Amino acid sequence: MAPVESSFTDGSAGRLAPYASHAAASRGRRHPEPPAPTRDAFQRDRDRIVHSTAFRRLVYKTQVFLNHEGDLFRTRLTHSLEVAQLARSIARALRLNEDLVEAIALAHDLGHTPFGHAGQDALDDCMAGHGGFEHNLQSLRVVDTLEHRYPQYDGLNLSFETREGILKHCSRANAERMEAAEPGGVGRRFLERTQPSLEAQLCNLADEIAYNAHDIDDGVRSGLISIEQLGEVELFERYRREALAEHPALGGRRVLYETIRRMLSAQVYDVIDATRAAVEAVAPADADAARRADPLLRFSDGMRAQSIVLKQFLFANLYRHPQVTQTTGQAKVMVRELFTAYLERPAEMPESFAARPDVARAVADYIAGMTDRFAMREHERLTGRAWQA
Repeated sequence: MAPVESSFTDGSAGRLAPYASHAAASRGRRHPEPPAPTRDAFQRDRDRIVHSTAFRRLVYKTQVFLNHEGDLFRTRLTHSLEVAQLARSIARALRLNEDLVEAIALAHDLGHTPFGHAGQDALDDCMAGHGGFEHNLQSLRVVDTLEHRYPQYDGLNLSFETREGILKHCSRANAERMEAAEPGGVGRRFLERTQPSLEAQLCNLADEIAYNAHDIDDGVRSGLISIEQLGEVELFERYRREALAEHPALGGRRVLYETIRRMLSAQVYDVIDATRAAVEAVAPADADAARRADPLLRFSDGMRAQSIVLKQFLFANLYRHPQVTQTTGQAKVMVRELFTAYLERPAEMPESFAARPDVARAVADYIAGMTDRFAMREHERLTGRAWQA
């Protein structure tokens, strides 16, 4: 892998910690390119992600509630923006590379299917005999192969560090295949059991913080959970009481907003403090030394325990709510029937997919790229049955 362009000197480089990812020290791109005159490698990655087709599609992809169920519920796009905001705030305090953090955060869900995790589970079932499907690996496929924007190569040709951060999970079998195709590439760490960059670790944690908070907001907005129910969750109730103690007349949705705001701030400060302590104990000399250590981005033990309780509450009361499971059940049926239809009649897909020799993977790539509403339209076109709201 050739060194990445480095003629542009980012003014933030001097503020970065030695164990942060420095653009000038990047491991490079798979296809060498001349430097950009005004952007370093990670800034260039971020811009390519924002201008990609897959990024625009996120606005019509489900987070928890289907896009047509309400205008104010989160989508994959708004979720990604919230992750980027939280991650950049923490990165700044820890002197990590904000541009790399933002690039990873904006790209981490590019491979998500329509209909959220229900769509992913259904597509994985369909691909059981063809290598399986995992949205995290699919996000890497999007930026490495499936975006067609440039004349010289497929994909976005992102830097190693951005690609490493996108690939959060990977089975050993997939890692071995990736290592054979790209020795020393982003699959290697799963074989050596090392960590990704601190910026990638940070995005993983910011992802968790963001979805816990916005799923509370969306869950209450939907009427499926209530503030009263959330009283059993220490992480929420503590800051609700604190907000009301300071603002006794506060009512309506402002109670919810202020509680979530305080809860988010507490988690951000907790991560900063816990991570600083972990980094000081290990004292990594550079980004590679940080990779060889145990995970350094972390909650304190107390905050981790409270976060787990919150996730358990959301799983039991929101994600498994009958209204949600009814919708996700329909979504799974739709994805399975789309897969069967395209597998039997590849010509129903665009030529760029229909002509590929691995038909099953082509079908999976095509379906994974769909927005919720396009998948609904295609399902109705191919089966004659409309979505039953």
